Amino acid sequence: MSTTTTIRLPKELKARIASAAERTGKTTHSLILEAITEKAELEERRADMDTEADARFARIAATGETIPWADMRRYLEDHVAGRPATPPTAKKKPG
Repeated sequence: MSTTTTIRLPKELKARIASAAERTGKTTHSLILEAITEKAELEERRADMDTEADARFARIAATGETIPWADMRRYLEDHVAGRPATPPTAKKKPG
């Protein structure tokens, strides 16, 4: 079900949107909906990333285990170069 929302656009922005819509063969309405959808999806992905980062940090704080950068870099370089690469495992720092 659709609902109606009124937004006030400065004249200059409204003209830019209309011009962009015309260039892409879309209506102004569809271009605005697409832009709002893209922004909402971006913010949702950012929130998901923040949640994942918080969980990973909590796991590091609880276990003290991390992957040394040298190990991860070697893995990434091998992987990108197409060489067989075993993902490194997290371990506690000595000391």
